[in-house]
Amino acid sequence: MARLAGKTAVITGAARGIGQAFAERYVAEGATVAVADIDLERATVTAARIGPQAFAVRLDVSNQASIDAAVQTVAERTGGIDILINNAALFDLAPIVEITRESFDRLFAINVAGTLFTLQAVAKSMIARGKGGKIINMASQAGRRGEALVGVYCATKAAVISLTQSAGLDLIRHGINVNAIAPGVVDGEHWDHVDALFARHENLAPGEKKRSVGAAVPFGRMGTAEDLTGMAVFLATKDADYIVAQTYNVDGGNWMN
Repeated sequence: MARLAGKTAVITGAARGIGQAFAERYVAEGATVAVADIDLERATVTAARIGPQAFAVRLDVSNQASIDAAVQTVAERTGGIDILINNAALFDLAPIVEITRESFDRLFAINVAGTLFTLQAVAKSMIARGKGGKIINMASQAGRRGEALVGVYCATKAAVISLTQSAGLDLIRHGINVNAIAPGVVDGEHWDHVDALFARHENLAPGEKKRSVGAAVPFGRMGTAEDLTGMAVFLATKDADYIVAQTYNVDGGNWMN
């Protein structure tokens, strides 16, 4: 059964990784998907590979004009946006005494402001259309706790959880459900980058951090992007209509709340 048949979704950061997995699963569930990414060339390749129900749109979540143009383009092309997944994000790490303003500003611009103002633009479009919608923010287990080397990233994801709560409480009166997913450690291109950063700061061999965190997951392995897609589909369906302002851990048992 196509649980998202007739729905249009915008997925940011969808040219690769977790966003790409969401786009593939949404199309399989019957949705039309805007593969939104700052890298339009790669987004175009990804959309073509997924099939005719996917199309690429350039979206730089750190630029308001780009956000507004992308939302308008998708709404005009499809007749309206039903679902947003705020997936675009950046990662960096450093000891507290080595954090730079450049890194801080960049992560907050993408992970927090990008999430908020993309959510805002899509919510305005949904409200004007009058049919409600579903907005799913991507948080992280890092937003549930502090980590010695990951202070800024943890803070951005804690902010995403908080924004999800506030936006959820405000927008439900318009029939817009705002919720979030908090993944744990997810294998793939992103964690290859994370592993390389930890290797440099903790004097580890390449791959060592990845192996250790995977072994520590109660489920017995790192997650995959596909492990997250079931929750992303559920939160976009009518089955989630009574769920408001929540953040769901999908992390193999790494964190309980």
